[in-house]
Parts: sequence; structure tokens; C-alpha cells
Amino acid sequence: MDEAIRKAEVLIEALAWIRRFRGRHVVIKLGGSALEEREAVRSFLTDVIFLQSVGLRPILVHGGGKDIDKAMASAGITPRKVQGRRYTDADTLEIVAKVLAGDICGGLVAEMRRQGGNAIGLSFRSQNCLIGKKLELPGEDGLPVDLGFVGEVVDIDRGLLEDVCAAGIIPVIPSVAMDSTGQLLNVNADTAAAAIARILKSEKLIFVSDVPGIFLDRKNPATLQSNLTAARCRELIRDGIIDAGMVPKVDAALEALGAGVGKVHIVDGRMPHSVLLEIYSDTGVGTEIVL
Repeated sequence: MDEAIRKAEVLIEALAWIRRFRGRHVVIKLGGSALEEREAVRSFLTDVIFLQSVGLRPILVHGGGKDIDKAMASAGITPRKVQGRRYTDADTLEIVAKVLAGDICGGLVAEMRRQGGNAIGLSFRSQNCLIGKKLELPGEDGLPVDLGFVGEVVDIDRGLLEDVCAAGIIPVIPSVAMDSTGQLLNVNADTAAAAIARILKSEKLIFVSDVPGIFLDRKNPATLQSNLTAARCRELIRDGIIDAGMVPKVDAALEALGAGVGKVHIVDGRMPHSVLLEIYSDTGVGTEIVL
């Protein structure tokens, strides 16, 4: 009986949040090593189905860098990074497109359907959602650096996304965009998710990866920050505490917040039901970033 009462109390705690977020969009980016752990992915997708079932409108965006590396190795292609970005020539782009829009996206959609959810992949293979342009970064000499077919998301097919969500279907979007000429572009999944959240002014943007959140000292789990303001995040970037791959993630988060997204969360996809605990509990389990 005590266990039953405890479960009821958990549901009551979630009720206020369920009412508050009903009908709102939440953009979730899945990436990192979390994608490699099948049981963790299944549990995560159960959470996404739950979100849709209680009235939220989840949009799932994914990358897949490690799977791309494996496919490139099998093809005898050595990955090359330019300013931290994957240089994407025609052969690499073909692999990126197949792995993301085919293998990973197809697998995520199939698993949600297996669990009874209603999901659809939105990409150049079906109905394209991400509209991009070629990314140009300045080099040390001030001239543009050649990144190949690497792009950034400049717009989305908003009507398509809203119609899919309103129909009770969960869109799954791989991080491959298409420009105005029909050229495919490899885009960063973090910034793609942030662009969708920004344009939709979503209630939440959630980064699900293999880290629990932002630490003041990564060697000390007790320094996990449950809540940070945008100003504090800028200080931590300036001081080098937020560094490496977390910087573009946090930069994308801050841009999304500035454009009207309600809150940004960073959670560990390897923790069972981390997304539900972060959204529907009073304390959360990751890092929440607010203006």
C-alpha cells in the first residue's frame, strides 16, 4: 500500500506540469553515446511517447556522429575535422545522409511504432523539414574556410511540423538539411534542434546525450548545476569551465532562449526516464538553463 501511495503522489506532482505544458511544443535532441545504448534508447523513446500521450507535442531531432565514423571507416574514408566540424565531401555526405536519414531515423521511428507510438521520419527521403544554407566560417586569414557540404539551418517547414504534431504524430528529424537548389547539407544536430525550437518558440529545448548536465568540476559529481541563468552560462564559458563540445550546445541554448524558448535542459539519456524526471518533477535531474 505504501508503494501504491508513493506512485500516486508522483502522479499528483506531475499533474500540475502536465496541465501547464499541454499543447506546447518541446524539441528534443538525441545524441552522444546515448544513441549507442539500445536499452537506454528504448527507455528514452518510451518517455517521448508518454510526453505525446499526455498532451505535449514532442519533436525529436538526432545526430549520429559515432555511427557515421564507423560507416566511413568501413568505406575506407578517414574523417577530417576543420575548426571542429566534420569536413563533408561528396562521398562523406552520401554516408552521412544514409546513416542519419536511413539507418538511425528509420530505427527510431520503428521502435516508437513497436511500442505503440505514432511517429514519422521527416527528411529529404520523405518530406523535407530543414531548410539550410552552406556554412561559411572565417579562417585565420579572414577568408572563408572550406567545409565542403556543411550547412546551417536557416528555416523550417513550420506548417508541416505543426500539422504533424497536431495530428498526434511524433516527427523524427535527422540533422541533414536541404538548400534552395536541392543540395543536401550536413548540419550540426544541436544547432538544428535549437533552430526548430527558436522558430516555433517551443516551451522547451532538451539536449539528451551522455552527460548529466553542466558541472563546475567534471571530476566532482556534487558540482552538477541544476539551474543556471544565461548570464551565468556566459561567465562559465568565459572562464573555461564550460568548454569543448559543450560550448556550441550552450551557445545554441542561449540563442534559443533569447528568441522566446521557455527553458533549455541538458539531461543524461543513459539514466532511465531522465526526460520525464526533468520535465514532470519539481527538482529535475539535469541542468536547466533560463534567461
